[in-house]
Amino acid sequence: MARHIEDEVSYYYDSHPTEEDLMGETSVHADLILYLFQVLTWLFAGQTCAVYQNLNFYQTSDAMEYPLAPDIAVIKGVHRDRVRSWRIGKRGPAPQIVFEVASSETWDKDLKEKPVRYARMGVQEYFAYDPNEPLIIPASTRRLYGWRFDAERRIMREIPAGQNGALWSEQMESWLAPDGAFLRLYDRDWQPCLTEAESEARRAEIATSLAEIEAKRSAIANKRADAEARRADQAEAEAQRARMLAEKLRSLGIDPDEI
Repeated sequence: MARHIEDEVSYYYDSHPTEEDLMGETSVHADLILYLFQVLTWLFAGQTCAVYQNLNFYQTSDAMEYPLAPDIAVIKGVHRDRVRSWRIGKRGPAPQIVFEVASSETWDKDLKEKPVRYARMGVQEYFAYDPNEPLIIPASTRRLYGWRFDAERRIMREIPAGQNGALWSEQMESWLAPDGAFLRLYDRDWQPCLTEAESEARRAEIATSLAEIEAKRSAIANKRADAEARRADQAEAEAQRARMLAEKLRSLGIDPDEI
């Protein structure tokens, strides 16, 4: 159950839609958010960490405060709870990582306004991704944008892009790489970060492969054992024939050792 917070505020926008709530959501947008949620949940599995989708974040006790509700928010150091919203400083810290997935209605704000607003909130890293085809900004070839908080100046600084537009996340210790409608995560060695289902499927695939390899090894060993047994039987049969021949020769008065 959600823990009680002293002086908890009944925020207006926890029970009334924001402008973003009233906007339609494409299947491309929804699929990417779900995928990222599953990847991040598994990435931080075993750690004290909460991953939320579209949770309202507030910074004051003003019941009419307009929230920020990132598509994905990662909050380290807290357990995931069933909450209606998150008041920073009261319920817990600001999220260390947030993601916004582009829609035509919000993309301009995602790139221009939200880096400033997330810096004020205390977010450490902010990533925005355009999974649409064609891109929302037709003249652009870039899908992924990222910013990192500069604690000294209290501003977000854009993260320089690496090879193929990939960005390094210090908070996730992972590379983020554009892949059409999907944003992929990779570890330092460029091994893909998987969802739990993908990880289980990979383990099952590896277990099946190992079982097949073991079955092949066993079959080869059995064939070798059969071949050795046949050679042994053949050698024994030849020895038996030699003994019988020697006995026959002796019965005829011939010493087989002198032949």
